[in-house]
Amino acid sequence: MEKIKVAVIGCGTIANAAHIPSYMKNDTCEIKYFCDIIPERAQAAVEKYGCGTAITDYHVVCDDPEIQAVSICTPNRMHSIISCDMLRAGKNVLCEKPAARIYSEALEMQRVQHETGKVLNIGVVNRFNKSVNIIREKIQNGELGNVYHVVINKRAFRSIPGIGGAFTTKAIAGGGSLIDWGVHFLDIVMYCCNDPEPISASGRAFCELGKNIADYTYDYMWSEMTRDVNGTYDVDDSITAFVRTAGPTITINLAWAQNINEDENYIDFIGDKAGIRLDYGAGFKMYGAKDGKLYTEENPKDESDDMFQNELDRFLDCIRSGEKLPSHIDKAVITSRLMQGIYDSSEQNKEIVF
Repeated sequence: MEKIKVAVIGCGTIANAAHIPSYMKNDTCEIKYFCDIIPERAQAAVEKYGCGTAITDYHVVCDDPEIQAVSICTPNRMHSIISCDMLRAGKNVLCEKPAARIYSEALEMQRVQHETGKVLNIGVVNRFNKSVNIIREKIQNGELGNVYHVVINKRAFRSIPGIGGAFTTKAIAGGGSLIDWGVHFLDIVMYCCNDPEPISASGRAFCELGKNIADYTYDYMWSEMTRDVNGTYDVDDSITAFVRTAGPTITINLAWAQNINEDENYIDFIGDKAGIRLDYGAGFKMYGAKDGKLYTEENPKDESDDMFQNELDRFLDCIRSGEKLPSHIDKAVITSRLMQGIYDSSEQNKEIVF
């Protein structure tokens, strides 16, 4: 079987933490290009992984007929632009989450995918997580009964990523805690509940703890390499929201940074027969009553389960098979719509009806 030739666009944190190592472990592909606007990053990837060519212009990838698959690991601002250019050039794309900064950009990506027929998957990696898929199966099988409400709670003590850089600049990222963390949590809920149609959203975004970048004291910082004390902070460091769908209602509490040194990291699926708490990135517990007795069923994380590897393997497989994966842009735009509604609600100080 001929190997699929791959290009990785953007050689920063997520590329090195997930995409590149997963490609390196898959013997059905080979990386031909590492692309980054910072030449040193692209060259460092070539030297670290012992393969490929370092480039700074992604159009080189567009013009190379050998390339079949592309991972886009750039800041959010470039997701829609590069994805659409790659699709029109006949490439199959795995674009990191979120699909785009705003809903209209995600819709344009969907339109171009439909126009070209090439693969466009979004990096909603939890759809390839074993625990999440077990929960989805339990919900679809009716084990929880009617799942009428879901609670999302992801709150951390002063953990703003790369403050002052791309993560905290609205023109680049599109938002903060909601678009960075919330996209994963909302996507899990939508996936497990069979992507119910959104009805309305009401929310409030807060930009409080990171406003004075120079004085921001932190506990932990993802992507610290992008920190810039002279940079920009104009995104949400916390969000509270309420969403109505054709399925369950959803309450959302998110915080990159709060002055409470207690982390919360879970999703509660509440049904009339049973409920499940998923500890994000770990296992879950199921609660209910059976034969007149209360029970708790523990489902620990499968340590052999690597959702990033699963995601990349399925991406490469679907290029050959034509299978439409759960991470297809047609599904991802639903979460983009929800996030846009929450941000619009905060800005307009009213409930947004879809």
